[in-house]
Amino acid sequence: MATSHDVAKFILEECGEMTAMKLQKLVYYCQAWSLVWDDEPLFNEPIQAWANGPVVPALYERHRGKYKITHWDGNIKALTKNQKDTIKHVLRFYHDKASYWLSELTHREAPWADARYGLAPGERGDQEITHAAMAEYYSSLS
Repeated sequence: MATSHDVAKFILEECGEMTAMKLQKLVYYCQAWSLVWDDEPLFNEPIQAWANGPVVPALYERHRGKYKITHWDGNIKALTKNQKDTIKHVLRFYHDKASYWLSELTHREAPWADARYGLAPGERGDQEITHAAMAEYYSSLS
């Protein structure tokens, strides 16, 4: 199975340099829509509901302290043609949006908001956003 690193590398190769926050949000939306359209996750690493939106801790460990990301170590060959097509569809809709806009969007959506239940705005949290929560919410939008 592909990893979040493989997805991040593919996104950067498709779109070029972007902020770390935007990369995180795009990886999140790729995972969410893969669960809806393909009935399976793109990767198994958890996504957590951090104060600034969904974060894949495995990605964060690599980009911590960086604002802009230009390349990523990953294996694009681990992604199937169908997975690449899913990512490309997600990028067509979300890529031109600003980092802050994407973050604000995730804050208005149930998977992140529900995982943050009981936490004050800005408070640290590491609650996982489950595949079930993402699939249920985003399938209701399609």
